[in-house]
Amino acid sequence: MNRTVFNRPSFKQLLQSPALMLGFGFGSGLAKKGPGTAGTLLGLLLFVPLLQWSEAAAWTVFILGTLGGIWICGRASELLGVHDHGGIVWDEFAGIWLVLLCLPQQTWHYWLLAFVLFRLFDILKPWPIRWVDARVGGGFGIMVDDLLAAAATIGFIWAITTTFNLSF
Repeated sequence: MNRTVFNRPSFKQLLQSPALMLGFGFGSGLAKKGPGTAGTLLGLLLFVPLLQWSEAAAWTVFILGTLGGIWICGRASELLGVHDHGGIVWDEFAGIWLVLLCLPQQTWHYWLLAFVLFRLFDILKPWPIRWVDARVGGGFGIMVDDLLAAAATIGFIWAITTTFNLSF
């Protein structure tokens, strides 16, 4: 496919490019407001049934999705001519998947907490997430800040769960 530059692709353009379709989270990244939130929500909704069915399959999808996501996000960014375009949400998929895999329990309470906290860490980008985001480029750079936000979310959930002896 030739290098094509567009600020915001149409759904028709997503259908013409697997990298854009995946990068834009099957269209969730086209949301006019909060594409990262829309992508995170779709990622959660698609992953929870898989996780409930087979944790091993979920880990496999996460690992392959993360490794493939480096190419997906890099290629989508290249096609758009914009590094880390707001509509590229495959990194949000991988981030929320990691959080879901590492929850103390698989309940809707934890899923909701995971969603809210992951979005907060991803949006606010506290140190070192912001530092890494500013210095690492390409598809790996697009993916790594969300994986760091996921790690921060996991750490926070486990800290409050164990500190306050919570069980949802």
